[in-house]
Amino acid sequence: MFDGTYSGSKAFLLNLSLSLAAQLEPEGVRVQAVLPGATRTEIWERSGKDVDSFPAEMVMGVDDLVDASLLGFDKGETVTIPPLADAGLYEAYDNARLAMGPHLSKRDVAPRYRETVAA
Repeated sequence: MFDGTYSGSKAFLLNLSLSLAAQLEPEGVRVQAVLPGATRTEIWERSGKDVDSFPAEMVMGVDDLVDASLLGFDKGETVTIPPLADAGLYEAYDNARLAMGPHLSKRDVAPRYRETVAA
């Protein structure tokens, strides 16, 4: 839906926010990343896209986004995704991401990379 620069920037900011949250928590500083979906703002005019071309149920109003974000902060969320009804979906994603950690730096190559592939 979006180009790599946009998606990459959002991924960077999420990772930066998670890192800062962990680093600054002992100091009592809270960090929150808000991951909105399509939101009715002026960014659409600047991008040349018509926000009304999206299905109405996909576009959140700014006031709702801000209210949900502040409530997420008050609840202590590090990551707030206002349109995501099932918080368990993000928790499952994050748990899977964290589960990979111990497996990402090993002396030996994973067995699947020792196989030969027919040319």
